[in-house]
Amino acid sequence: MEDLYKKIILEIGEDVERQGLVDTPKRAAKAMTFLTSGYQKNIHDVVNGAVFNSAADDMVIVQNIELYSMCEHHLLPFIGKCHVAYLPSGKVLGLSKVARIVDMFARRLQIQEQLTTQIADSILEVTGAKGVAVVVEAKHLCMMMRGVEKQNSLMTTSSMLGQFRKNAETRAEFLSLLKMSS
Repeated sequence: MEDLYKKIILEIGEDVERQGLVDTPKRAAKAMTFLTSGYQKNIHDVVNGAVFNSAADDMVIVQNIELYSMCEHHLLPFIGKCHVAYLPSGKVLGLSKVARIVDMFARRLQIQEQLTTQIADSILEVTGAKGVAVVVEAKHLCMMMRGVEKQNSLMTTSSMLGQFRKNAETRAEFLSLLKMSS
């Protein structure tokens, strides 16, 4: 990857031997490896057995999980937060595992719509919940730094599964609890 970054720097007309750029290909390759580290993970390793039997059946919500991802169309970051809720059905997920699932999918080349769906589907898969809701809000540098250059735009996506899709009251409760904490 270092050689490829060196070629990119040369193609834009820079001198890769310039003091500030000498180690840039190595640093950029290391950064890209970290930013796409989600490809090296799978849901079962991330959860690592942290699904516990529980009689709890009320809504579990984890809010404001910060996320950093890379737009698959322009290789520019999008940055935001994720809100996750689920209705347990005999099992609960370890709290930190929700954030780790978000990170696993965010650390891949992505579009926000797909990211939202992947998080919801995975939490449903590992918990067997009666329903899962995921809302992602993010600012996209591909829209801020290039193209239309709109600095204050915010994209919001949601995925509602099970009871969150079927039951308007359940969905409304989740969305109202998100607004209360804002």
